[in-house]
Amino acid sequence: MKLKIHNTNIQISYTLICVCAICLVTNAFVGFVTCFLSVLIHEAGHLIPIALFGDFPREIKISLFEITISDNNRNSRTLFQNIIIIFFGPFANFICFIIGYLLYLFCNDIFLSFSIVNLFLGLFNMLPVLSLDGGQLLYLLFCRKFDGGKAQKTVNILTFIFIFPIAVLGFILLFQTKYNFSLLAVCFYLIMSLVMKRDNF
Repeated sequence: MKLKIHNTNIQISYTLICVCAICLVTNAFVGFVTCFLSVLIHEAGHLIPIALFGDFPREIKISLFEITISDNNRNSRTLFQNIIIIFFGPFANFICFIIGYLLYLFCNDIFLSFSIVNLFLGLFNMLPVLSLDGGQLLYLLFCRKFDGGKAQKTVNILTFIFIFPIAVLGFILLFQTKYNFSLLAVCFYLIMSLVMKRDNF
């Protein structure tokens, strides 16, 4: 499904729509909406400063596993502007975690899962992986002292140094529980995100 808002092409995958319909039928809709809303908040954290700086992304692709923002004006902005754009994604999740947790304490238990998902999403995106916000921030900081190629290699080395112990813990967890492969799934996702990385936020 394709939309166009202010010269920005928005593509929504039919797979996402089908999964949304399945979750609605199987009573898993609330959990799905909580997770997807947290992802939208994260991406809105990137889009708001982009718009405030007078830019609009050329294309936004919304699929089941990711939301991709194509930003052609990245190289024309200052280092500070790019840092603000990258950081505001996780920052939006951290703000929603605080708000959601306060609402949980004073209002209703339903806000607890929303706050936890936002906290996890914010922390996950701050990991030092080039395809995530934390790796993007490191890349920009390294670019101040090195050329782009060397900065990217440095972040990639740090990424694999970071992923290796998680993979080891993932195998240990799998052997002990016989079924819990969540850490291995995270490692697989991080590795695939590196292999398929694009020049976007």
